[in-house]
Amino acid sequence: MYEQFETTVREMNTEKDLERIRRFLSEEELELEKDAEYTIGVFRKKELIGTGSLSGKVLKSLSVRKDHQGEGITNRIVTELVNEAFYRGETHLFIYTKPEYKALFEDVGFYTIAEIKDHVCLMENMKDGIHGYVRELEKKKEEGSIIGSVVMNCNPFTLGHQYLIETAAKECDVLHIFLLWEDRSSFPSEVRYELVKKGVAHLSNVKVHKGKDYVISSATFPSYFIKGEENLLRSQTLLDVEIFRKYLAPALGIRRRYVGEEPYCEVTNLYNRSMAEELPKAGIEVRVISRKEWNDVAISASSVRKGLVEGGVEEVRHLVPDSTYEFLLTERGGEIIEKMRKREGRH
Repeated sequence: MYEQFETTVREMNTEKDLERIRRFLSEEELELEKDAEYTIGVFRKKELIGTGSLSGKVLKSLSVRKDHQGEGITNRIVTELVNEAFYRGETHLFIYTKPEYKALFEDVGFYTIAEIKDHVCLMENMKDGIHGYVRELEKKKEEGSIIGSVVMNCNPFTLGHQYLIETAAKECDVLHIFLLWEDRSSFPSEVRYELVKKGVAHLSNVKVHKGKDYVISSATFPSYFIKGEENLLRSQTLLDVEIFRKYLAPALGIRRRYVGEEPYCEVTNLYNRSMAEELPKAGIEVRVISRKEWNDVAISASSVRKGLVEGGVEEVRHLVPDSTYEFLLTERGGEIIEKMRKREGRH
């Protein structure tokens, strides 16, 4: 805690502190994100006038009371959160905000990646961040009449994922796989990346890319300033489409995006439908591939995880490729399964 312009800043880490933050944000029709790892409060005397949180690389749940806006409080909050992130080893940071607040964050060193009018603006603190990623992609560009793409999480890589990729690869000269690169999955990013690479090694026209920070995941997309699930989903879809249209597709010449049919999850269904509406406007075709089934049930990564927790590796042998099965039998695979079991046991 320290004094500056008659204000103090301190970490809010007790349940009583966090409940105070929740009430404060509620008055501004905002929420404290559940994945907040570090939260601060800005006080004038003993009165809470601002707050902000950090979750990994993302600054979230930022708010300043209306009668104290324009006093540099937002700058103070961002500076505190950036310093904490740097202390934790995170130097490349992101903010999702309403478009009307974009200028506030430009003033403290953030740059716009993509903006969706009336919905959301994604910003980063590196001027050349997204452009550096695009340049790396351009080095991997290959020519062809039909260049396709699939965006996946693969938590873990299943026969369903393999079937979708094999089906798409038959229709394309080159197929680019973008892997979601977030740390919220049971299987770490690097593990998922290796499983996908091994699972598609027999397909010479398939290229696997780390999605890094520019393939948007629902696990990291914030909801604190977006009301209603449908509006939240719409905002995420539009942002995903904008980044894909503006940066990823041009870098690799992509003109077709494949998605798997979703027979169970209505949220994913809505996401796919929104994508099918928006991407063709940018000249990118969307194709839906029917899901591979086992015993008349669509294969999913969630069913594999459930099988691993409840029955072990042999329980999912018929749902995963040999490469995934072999990994699950390793010591590292066993550690991941045990962590999933312990997590399930806490519920």
